[in-house]
Amino acid sequence: MGQRGRQKGSVGVKSKEAILTIAAEEFAEHGFHETKISTIVKKAGLTQPSFYLYFSSKEAIFQELIHTFHHKLIHLTKNSRIEPNLDKNILASKIARGLISIFKFFDDHRHLTKIGFFIADEAEEIKRGMVAHITENLLAEQQDKYFRQDLNMQIVAECIIGAIERLTITKLFTNESTPQQLANEIVDIYLYGLQNTES
Repeated sequence: MGQRGRQKGSVGVKSKEAILTIAAEEFAEHGFHETKISTIVKKAGLTQPSFYLYFSSKEAIFQELIHTFHHKLIHLTKNSRIEPNLDKNILASKIARGLISIFKFFDDHRHLTKIGFFIADEAEEIKRGMVAHITENLLAEQQDKYFRQDLNMQIVAECIIGAIERLTITKLFTNESTPQQLANEIVDIYLYGLQNTES
């Protein structure tokens, strides 16, 4: 492939990325129905025919954004499982690390998160999938004796997703708390509870 072919390919990748970035912003700010292809390409500095080189329709780009969000979230959720025989002194920091990675992803990709976790019709399905993966992680961790044996881990997973969902809107996206702070708060509540143990 000649130099010209490589440049053309590189320009193509940048054009597609620009379209995806602007589209995510537009969908997050205006919703699916109010977003227009003409606005996306204008803001990306491209022509309307350029859009159709990469995407067949507005629906196609919306679905690609949802797929990207979902794929990354599954990866982060699966990777948050705690390995067996971990020193229990570092259990809290290990759990926090998994939560930080999710909150950081949300923080770094706010428009994508608004689409995939809140706006899209698939958002509820994505959250159900996340609950299933976290439940699977928690059951394995329960078997490894990290957590109480009497707990219903699906309910715990639902509570964790509820906390993540709400705190993302009220604390993360308002810049009141950092991913680290939110993760630490969740870990503190779930591992140590609300009861005052001081005499």
